[in-house]
Amino acid sequence: MTIRAGIVGGAGYTGGELIRLLQHHPEVRVAFVHSRSSAGKPITEVHPDLLGETDLVFTDTIDFDVDVLFLCLGHGHSREFLAARQIPNDVKIVDLSQDYRLESPGERPFVYGLPELQRSEIQSAANVANPGCFATGIQLGLLPLASEHLIDSDVQVSAITGSTGAGQSLRPTTHFSWRSGNISVYKAFTHQHLAEITKSVEQLQPGFSSDINFIPIRGNFTRGILAALHLKSGLSRAEVSELFNTYYAPHPFVFLSEKNPDLKQVVNTNKCFLYLEKHEENLLVVSVLDNLLKGASGQAVQNMNLMFGLNETAGLQLKPSAF
Repeated sequence: MTIRAGIVGGAGYTGGELIRLLQHHPEVRVAFVHSRSSAGKPITEVHPDLLGETDLVFTDTIDFDVDVLFLCLGHGHSREFLAARQIPNDVKIVDLSQDYRLESPGERPFVYGLPELQRSEIQSAANVANPGCFATGIQLGLLPLASEHLIDSDVQVSAITGSTGAGQSLRPTTHFSWRSGNISVYKAFTHQHLAEITKSVEQLQPGFSSDINFIPIRGNFTRGILAALHLKSGLSRAEVSELFNTYYAPHPFVFLSEKNPDLKQVVNTNKCFLYLEKHEENLLVVSVLDNLLKGASGQAVQNMNLMFGLNETAGLQLKPSAF
């Protein structure tokens, strides 16, 4: 079985990571990589890390003679793209924008693509909305508790992300001279990923009415997310650990760590590491992942694997750097 894949919007960070993953996927052939801004340029001119791995050239035309289409477009542009084109119904779609995470108006219904939440729905889906990067890390820290209706207090979240989370377009807060040696809070209590986090918790725990107070932080590094969540819990650490281990036993990319993890353990992998501490009635959950992989392109490939009945880990046996 060879899956023909097309990538729309391949010049950005998530597009580059997706090309890298699919080039080495044993069951995939990249049919084309679309980019309006880089059409005609070799992919390696925009993504020099792929030198020696591909001789593909960006195109401004789109070939629907593919099995799956990955949309790596800016938020709002995926809906415009689909509304303007008649895409054959047998072409599966994985959208990496936020356009269809909460609802999927139009003729193509989208399934929310967090495998640890609804793997079976993804397996039968024709269209998947890939979760946000912050949303993935935070949800993975809450799903086991929500599955047993155990979130009965407000959840406090502080999470820091690398500069690649802001995309490749230049803006004042992405310049090296501003970002280096600097951190800052942004979108406190109002980040767009809160809506999908809350929706997933409510899916597992109907009647959930507590607040999720989320403070996002810009970090002075390039990739990765570390989220620290704390809430009230009457469970012992051993009970919480058993709950998390049981919940994630069927899921190949989420691991409970006995040591407080750091970002370098997961960068350049599709893994999420979770760590638990109990301080009297306060439960601390630390979640770390790579925002471009488990938080974006790696999860998109994971979803594709499920949609086509492949091994969930195919093409994603990535190893972190030791340094």
